[in-house]
Amino acid sequence: MSTVAVTRFIEAHAVDVWCLLTDLPGRSARLTAAGPIEVLTPGPFGPGTAWREERAQPGGGTLTEEFLVVETLAPHRLVLCSSGAGVDYRITWSLRPVRRRRRGCTAVTVTQEAVPTAPYGRVVALLLGGLAARAVEVALRRDLADLAVATTATGSVEAA
Repeated sequence: MSTVAVTRFIEAHAVDVWCLLTDLPGRSARLTAAGPIEVLTPGPFGPGTAWREERAQPGGGTLTEEFLVVETLAPHRLVLCSSGAGVDYRITWSLRPVRRRRRGCTAVTVTQEAVPTAPYGRVVALLLGGLAARAVEVALRRDLADLAVATTATGSVEAA
């Protein structure tokens, strides 16, 4: 299993960050790597919500991924899972309110765990583990930077 974790301080309250993070229709407009989003389940955002999105890859091209919400604890924790070729991914978003410069701020940590589910997944992890971890870290940092820009652009967001 490989794990990559990245933290960024976002100058917004946790509830505002949460609203942007869980707004699927607005996701592709906020995240530069995300393409069209197709919501696969009806109803409000929560455990069981599933969607498909195209993601731009660092070397060019796109990859279609499906995400399933496994756990939510608004506005503090969001856990997603996604299955890949020979690997299952678990992505955890943790939002922790902090005070910085006498203002409300949120420490956002996103952690991606990759668990090989097939023998070739283990082989690929051994051969490309470090390279893949660096690519994942770049992607997670980009998503966090996009989220930070979105909170600045939208100002205060009403809680859902």
